[in-house]
Amino acid sequence: VQLQASGGGQVQAGGSLRLSCVASGSVFTANHMGWYRQAPGKERELVATMDSGDVPDYADSVKDRFTISRDGAKNAVELQMNNLKPEDTAVYYCAARLNERDVWRYWGQGTLVTVSS
Repeated sequence: VQLQASGGGQVQAGGSLRLSCVASGSVFTANHMGWYRQAPGKERELVATMDSGDVPDYADSVKDRFTISRDGAKNAVELQMNNLKPEDTAVYYCAARLNERDVWRYWGQGTLVTVSS
């Protein structure tokens, strides 16, 4: 499975960005998809996931601001980020795995999101 992430950029606090991740290859092994992020000097953290039943889950820090969605026709998962804050600045990575019991097996290349105050 190959994951191609896009949509990062620079925005002012309060603004919005939309990230997209398109899966190719053996996509039937990537039913559970999600987004991680890593800020400078910090560990990678889970931001949002979408399970095989299209049930979303979010980190507390992004609840009510970020929305994850799946486009099955495109084998893609998107992350709509609203009311962005400077602390959201990070490299965002798309990830995928077979199911919730699997490790995050597939990773995209990362896309940088910079939020200025």
